[in-house]
Amino acid sequence: MNEMLPCVEIDAKVPATASVIFLHGLGADGHDFEPAVPLFGLPWARFILPHAPAMPITINGGYVMPAWYDIRSLGFDPHAGPREDEAHIRASAAAITRLVARENARGIASDRIVLGGFSQGGAMALYTGSRHPETLAGLLVLSAYELLADKREEQARANFDTPALFCHGRHDPLVPMFAGRAAHDAALRPGRDVRWHDYPIQHEVSTAELELVSGWLHERLPR
Repeated sequence: MNEMLPCVEIDAKVPATASVIFLHGLGADGHDFEPAVPLFGLPWARFILPHAPAMPITINGGYVMPAWYDIRSLGFDPHAGPREDEAHIRASAAAITRLVARENARGIASDRIVLGGFSQGGAMALYTGSRHPETLAGLLVLSAYELLADKREEQARANFDTPALFCHGRHDPLVPMFAGRAAHDAALRPGRDVRWHDYPIQHEVSTAELELVSGWLHERLPR
């Protein structure tokens, strides 16, 4: 995890002035979100879709698959002990931060970078973005939840006011909507643009949701 994550990169159609780093969910890879990129109509943005490392996943019987961190249980009971592997979370966050730094080196300022993801990837985007030392353009959290909520004191002041969009399926059997809503509520601060939208879907992304995300990305990364 000390090396640069392998990525699917979809370059801008014109000189890039913005970047979107989008993190896939458990068992998927960077290609998962690739078909959505043309729908957003952001020819000035570079899309970075990294592949998570492969690791054994406890809830799947130790089966090895792409993941940002191990999940030890399916429940969301805060009294049941650690649900996720904290060391994996921190290692993945460091790797994602290196991707942001690489975009900075390519001439894209942090405030022109949106960090987002789906499910595990959305949880990592929220965790990493909230702790990033430079202000980002926005945080996109799809069908996800908050990681290490008991360590919010680590969050960086630079992103206290960063706009965030949370979307969730009302019938999600894997990440219940109450977990996503709790993450949204924890991000609320006076004056901060934090939005919530839910849809009559399960653990997935709908066409209506992608249309909403497109409009939000245009707000956060205008030409």
